[in-house]
Amino acid sequence: MIFLRIVACFASLLVAIADVSAQSLSIEQSRREKVFILDGAGSSRQLVVTELTVAKKHADLTRDAKYSITPANIARIDANGFVTPLQEGQGTITAKLADGRSTSLPVKVANMRADHPVHFNEQIVPLFSKFGCNTGGCHGKTGGQNGFALSLFGFEPQEDFEALVKESRVRRIVLTSPDASLLLAKPAGTMSHGGGRKFQVDSAPYRIVRRWIEQGLPAVPKNVAEVTGIEVLPQERTLAQSGQQQLAVIAHRADGTSFDATAFAQFEVNDTELAEVSSTGLVKAKARPGSFSVMARYQTHVDVFRALVPLGAPIVKMPAANNFIDTLVFKRLNTLGLPPSEFADDMTFLRRVTVDLAGRLPTIDETKAFLASKDTNRREQAVDKLLASPDYAYYFANKWGAILRNRRKSDKDDPKITAAFHKWIKESLEQNKPYDQFVREIVTVTGPHTEKPMVAWYREVNSINEQVEDVTQLFLGQRIMCARCHHHPLEKWSQQDYYGFAAFFSRVEFKSPPPPKKDKGAKVALPQPAMTVMHKPGLAESKNPRTGLSVRPTGLGSMSLSLKADDDPRVALVDWMADKNNPYFAKALANRYWKHFFGRGLNEPEDDMRVTNPPSNPELLEALAKHFADNKYDLKNLVRTMVLSNAYRLSSEPNEHNAGDRQNFSRFQLRRLTAEVFLDAIDDLAQIRSTFKGMPAGTRAIQLPDNQVDSYFLSVFGRPDFASACECERSGDANLAQSLHMVNSKDVMNKLDKGRATKLAKDTRPHAERVREIYLLAYSREPSAEETRAVVAYVERVGNAQRAYEDLLWTIVNTKEFMFNH
Repeated sequence: MIFLRIVACFASLLVAIADVSAQSLSIEQSRREKVFILDGAGSSRQLVVTELTVAKKHADLTRDAKYSITPANIARIDANGFVTPLQEGQGTITAKLADGRSTSLPVKVANMRADHPVHFNEQIVPLFSKFGCNTGGCHGKTGGQNGFALSLFGFEPQEDFEALVKESRVRRIVLTSPDASLLLAKPAGTMSHGGGRKFQVDSAPYRIVRRWIEQGLPAVPKNVAEVTGIEVLPQERTLAQSGQQQLAVIAHRADGTSFDATAFAQFEVNDTELAEVSSTGLVKAKARPGSFSVMARYQTHVDVFRALVPLGAPIVKMPAANNFIDTLVFKRLNTLGLPPSEFADDMTFLRRVTVDLAGRLPTIDETKAFLASKDTNRREQAVDKLLASPDYAYYFANKWGAILRNRRKSDKDDPKITAAFHKWIKESLEQNKPYDQFVREIVTVTGPHTEKPMVAWYREVNSINEQVEDVTQLFLGQRIMCARCHHHPLEKWSQQDYYGFAAFFSRVEFKSPPPPKKDKGAKVALPQPAMTVMHKPGLAESKNPRTGLSVRPTGLGSMSLSLKADDDPRVALVDWMADKNNPYFAKALANRYWKHFFGRGLNEPEDDMRVTNPPSNPELLEALAKHFADNKYDLKNLVRTMVLSNAYRLSSEPNEHNAGDRQNFSRFQLRRLTAEVFLDAIDDLAQIRSTFKGMPAGTRAIQLPDNQVDSYFLSVFGRPDFASACECERSGDANLAQSLHMVNSKDVMNKLDKGRATKLAKDTRPHAERVREIYLLAYSREPSAEETRAVVAYVERVGNAQRAYEDLLWTIVNTKEFMFNH
C-alpha cells in the first residue's frame, strides 16, 4: 500500500513537472504580419507577452517580463514592453521571466536614415482623437474652441490639415522653434490649457508632433496605401478577477503592409462596472465576474477585445437542459463558475409567464386548475393556451404599437387612424403572421391609410432620414443616425453606408388631398383627409452630401443593387433583410424578445447591436437567430422556445454567488410590472375596471390603441410616448410621484374600497377562505399558515370587515411581490 502511494505521488509530481515545462511563452503577432518591423523614426511597437499552458489557459505576462534587444543600439524597450527605434538594423527581442523562461522574436528597424515624413492622417489626426481634442465638447464642436476648430472625431483630415497649416499659424505652430508652438505647449502643460495636460514633454506623442513641425508640416505622403482595417491583439481572453491584459492594435493597409497603431488608438470599455482600460491599452478587470469588451478605434476603423471573468465557484449540479437555450446558457455559467439559482416553483412560473405573455395576472380559476393538475406537461399546456388567447395579441400589440410610433400628437388627431393600425398589429400577432411578412407589409405599404392601416407608420416617419434610422434601429438593431453627418464614431458605418440605405426610400411619395372645408357654425371636428403612400417610378438613388456623388440602394455591409425604374426599392430592401443569411434581421428580433422575457438583452441596449457592443453570449444569440430564421420567422415558436427553457424557470432569488449577475442569466431578473399591466392588475384585484375616455366600457389598459388615451396613472408609472423606435421610452424606475399616487389617489382608493372589499365583507365564508382567494389572485399562490393567521387576526381585531379588507387590498397592491414580475 505504501509503495502504491509513493508511485501515485511520483506520478502526480511528473504530471506537475510536465505541466510547468509545457507552459510556453510567446510574443503576440498578427497572422497577417510577415515581419516584426519598426519602419521609420516615428514608429513604435507594443509587445504583448502571453503564457499558454497545456490546459489552454492564457496569462498576460507583459509587465512581468524583463526585456532586452540584441544588438542593444537598434531599439529601446521600456518596462511595459513599448518599443521605439534608435537606428537601422536587424536584431532579436527577448522577453525573460524571473523563473528563467524566455521567448524571442526577430525584429527589423528600417528607414531611420531616410526619416519618413510624419503621416498627418495616420499619426497626427489620431492623436487629436486619442486625447479628445476633436470631440464635440472641445475643438470638434461647431465653431471650434478659442478660434481653433477641428473636424468632429477627425473624420475630415484634409480640413484639419488646412486649419493647422493655413490658419493663424503664427503662434499655433512655430517652425523655427517647435517647442514654442501652442500645438505642443498647451497639451504638454507648459502653457495654460483649458483641456488640461494631455501628454508629457518628450513622450511619444510629443515627439511625433514635434517631428511633424520640424519637417515643415508635411501633408499626407504620396504613394502610401490607405489603412483598410485594424486588428486588436489578442482578440479574446479569460481573465482572473482583478487580472489584467495588455492590448496591441495593428493597422493594415490596402497594399498588405501593417504597422503598430497602439500609441495612436483610443480604447473604451463597454461595462465600467467590470473593467477599466488605460490610454495605452492596459485592461484591468475588477473583482466581479462577467463578460465585457474593449473597443479600439483608430481613424474610422474599430475592433473589439472580448474578455470573460469567471467567478470560479464550485457548481455541484447544473440544471438539465430542456432545449438549446439551456445548453448555451448553462455552458456559459459553467465556464464562469457561476452557479444558477434553483428553479422557481410552479405557481411563480404560472404568474411569471402569464404576465410576460398575456400582460395580466392569472385568474383564480387558472391558478386553481394549475395547482390541481398532475400532468407533467402542464407548463407547456399553459403556455400554448396563453399564446392562443386574445390577451397575448393585445399585450404584444401594445409593445409593437409603441415602437412603431402608433401615436396621436394631440387629442384632436383622428383616433380612427391609430385604432386601425393597432387592430392590424393585434390581428397580425393573433394570426401568428411570419415576422418577415409583418415587416414587409409595413415597410412596403402602398395606398391610402383608410385601406392600408400600416400607412400610420409613414405618418410618423415621413422623411427619408426618419425612415432610414427607424428601419435600421427597429428591424436591424443598428443605430446609424451618426453616419448621417459623419462616419459613426463607434461603428464601421460611413456616410456612404447611410445614403446607400437612404436610396431604398428615395422613390417614396406622399399624397394627401386638401382637407374638407369647415362650415362656420360647425362644432364637430371633420375627419382628416386620407394620406396615401405611393411608389414613384424612377431611378432609386441618394446623394452623399460629402462627396456629392449618387449612391444606389445598398444594404448595410452589402453590395449596391441595380434596380429598374419600375421596381419599388423597398421591396428589394425587405428581400435583403428577410434573407436567412442576413446578419442583423433575425438577431435584432431575437435579442428584443430575449430582453422582454429575461429582463436584459444579450446585447444591451437591445437595439444597439454594433460590433463594439458585442453580446454577452454570442453563441446563444447566433443560435436564437438561426432557430428563428430556420422556423420561417415564427414569432410564437420563438416565444414558446424561450419561456419553456429551464433558464426561464430559474428563481429570482439569488444564491450566495449570483446576486451581482446581470448579464449571464443565472437567475430571473426582477422587474416591475409595466404601467398598463400594473393598472390592470389593480383593477382585477379590486374588481372595478378603469374607464378611459372614448373607449368602450371594460377596456383593459393593455388594449389601448395609442398614447393619447388620458390616464394619469399610466403617465406617472412610465407609459411611453410612442415618439421613437426605442423601447427606452418606457420607464420602469420608481419615483416619489408613484408612491404619492398609490397613497393619495382617490381613483385607486375608490377601487379598493368599493369593489372586492365590499363583496368580501359581505361574504359568509370563513375569513381564512376569503384570504386564500385574495392571495391566489394577487400572488398566484396559497398564503402561508402564518400569513393566514396574521390577516385573520387583523380582520377580527379591527371588527369592521369592510375596512379590514380595504386595508388588506391596499397593503397587497403596495407590496413588491405584487408590483413586480418575479
